Amino acid sequence: MKELKKQLKYFEGYKLIYLIAFIAVSIAEIAALLIPIIIKFSIDSLIGDEPYGDLEWFGQLIRGRLIYACFAIIFVALIHGLFLFFKGKAASYAAENVIMNLKNDLFNHIQHLPYRYFSHMDSGDLIQRSTSDIETIRRFLAVQFVEVVKVIVMLIAVTYLMLSLSVKLTVVGLILVPVIIAFTFFYFLKVKKRFKKADESEAELSTVLKENLSGVRVVKAFNREKTEIDKFDKKNHGYSKDIYYLIKELAIFWSVSDLLCYTQASLVVLFGVKYAYQGELTIGVIVAFMTYETMLMWPVRQLGRVLTDFGKASVSLKRINEIFDENIDEAEDTGIKPKIKGDIEFKNVRFAFDEDVVLNDLSFKINKGETVGILGSTGSGKSTIIKLISRLYDYDAGSITIDGIELEKINKKWIRQHLGLVLQEPFLFAKSIKDNIRLGNHKATQKSIEEVTNIAAIHDNILEFDEGYDTLVGEKGVSLSGGQKQRIAIARSLIKNSPIIIFDDSLSAVDTETDIKIRRALKNRSDQLTTIIISHRINTLRETDKILVLDQGKIVDSGNHAELVEKEGFYNKIWKIQSNKVI
Repeated sequence: MKELKKQLKYFEGYKLIYLIAFIAVSIAEIAALLIPIIIKFSIDSLIGDEPYGDLEWFGQLIRGRLIYACFAIIFVALIHGLFLFFKGKAASYAAENVIMNLKNDLFNHIQHLPYRYFSHMDSGDLIQRSTSDIETIRRFLAVQFVEVVKVIVMLIAVTYLMLSLSVKLTVVGLILVPVIIAFTFFYFLKVKKRFKKADESEAELSTVLKENLSGVRVVKAFNREKTEIDKFDKKNHGYSKDIYYLIKELAIFWSVSDLLCYTQASLVVLFGVKYAYQGELTIGVIVAFMTYETMLMWPVRQLGRVLTDFGKASVSLKRINEIFDENIDEAEDTGIKPKIKGDIEFKNVRFAFDEDVVLNDLSFKINKGETVGILGSTGSGKSTIIKLISRLYDYDAGSITIDGIELEKINKKWIRQHLGLVLQEPFLFAKSIKDNIRLGNHKATQKSIEEVTNIAAIHDNILEFDEGYDTLVGEKGVSLSGGQKQRIAIARSLIKNSPIIIFDDSLSAVDTETDIKIRRALKNRSDQLTTIIISHRINTLRETDKILVLDQGKIVDSGNHAELVEKEGFYNKIWKIQSNKVI
C-alpha cells in the first residue's frame, strides 16, 4: 500500500469510473444472491406446501407458477451479466488510462534522469520495468482491483443471508473461513519474495537478449554464437528455475486452499442433512444454503488470487517507484542562457567517478575559432573532458568557463544546443538518412543537408544508394559501413551550426584521405568555429592549432605538431610509431 500511495495521482480523473465499476459489481453480485432465494421459494412453496412468508409479494407477482419463477431466475441472471459487463468495461477503461499516464510519466522521468544514472543501470532491466512490470500493474488494476469490492460485498451479504436461513448451520459454514484467510495471508507474504526473485531473473534475461541483438555484428564477426547461446541458456535456466519454484509455491497454496474449502463444504452438507433429517430445516433451505456456501467459498478463494496478483503488482510497483525515486536532473531547466561564442577554459578541474579520480588539477584554455587536438592513452581522461563540457557530468572542484561564464551557471540544454558532438560510436535511428541528419535541426532544408554532407564527405555515397537521402539505414544504421555511419553523424552535428564542435575519436572510422577532406572543409567553413578533436591518430591532429597531451588526468605536454615532435615524450613516441606505418 505504501508503494501504491506514491502513485495515487494517476487515479485523478478516473475515481468516478472506478466508483461506477464498484457499484456495478455490487449490483451484479446482489442480483446473483437473489437466485438461491428464488430456488428456495420454488422448492419449498411452489413445489412443496410451505407458506410464502416474507415472499408473499413475490408469490403474487409470479402468480404462484413455477414457470414464472424460472423466468425470474433468467431475468436476474441477465441483470447479473449486464452489470458485470459494465464493471468490466469501466474497470478496463480506467485501468488503461491510468497505465497510459503512468507510462508517459515514467518515460518522461527516464529522459530527464542524469547521465550518471545510466552508466550503472542495465538498459534491459529498464526495458523490463517499463514493459513487463507495467503490464503486471495493468492486469491488477483492470481485474483484481475491482474484485476486492466483490469479495467484501459477497462476504457481508452471503453471511447475512446464511444467518437469516440458519444460525446453527452458518456457524458450521464459517468455521474454517478464518483458517483459510489466515493461510492466504501467510502465503501472500511468503510468495511475494518469489515474485521479486522471478522479476529480477526476467530482467537479467531481457538484458542478455537486448545486448545480443544490439551487438549482433560483433557476435557474427567473432563467431560468438555458441558463447551467447550458452550465456542466454544460463540466464534462461535461472529464470525457469525461479518461475518453477514460484509455481510450486502457488500449487501448494491452491491445493491446500481447495482442500480447506471442500472440507468446509463437506461440513455444511453433513450438518445440513442432519438438521433436515431432524426436521429443523427444509430441503429448499438446504439447497439455498449450499448455494450460498459455494458463493462464500468463491470470494474467500478469490481473496487468495487477489492477494497473489497484488503481490505481483506490489513488487512491480516497487521496481517502478525505484526509478521515480531517482532524482531528475533539475539543472537541465535552470541556469542562464548567454550567447555562446566558443572560448573554453579549464582551471584546476578535478573530477572523480565513483571515488576513482579521472581528472586532477587540469588546466588549459581554448580560444574561439581554434582547432585543438587532444591525445592521450586509454583512460587518461580525454572523453571525460567532453562529458564535462557538455555537462553530462559536473566537475567536483575547480572551474570551467565558457566565454568567461562559469559552466555550472549555464543551462544544460542551452549549452548542449550550442555544442556539436560527434561520438566515437555514432548512434543512428531506424529512419532515413535525411531524417537522421535532421535530428540536429528539424527545420533543415535539403540544400543545407547537402551542404553538411559535402563537408562530411558522404554526399556522393548517399547519391549512390537507390533511395538516396530517403534510404532507410536500419536499426543503429546496420545497413551502413562504420565510416558511413560516422560521416552521417558528423553531418548531423554540423547541421546544428553550433559555435563549438567536438570529435570524440570519431574520425578514426574514416580513411586518411577522407579525414583530411573533412578537416579542411571544416576549416574553410568558418574561422569562428571552435573545434576539439580527440584522436589516437597523429595525422588527424597534426594540422590543429594546438595539441594537448594527457596522461592520468593531467596535461603533460602541449603545443603544435612541429613543437611536440621535437620534444622527447609521449607525443614524440606515438609519432615515431605511427609515422613508420604512414604510406
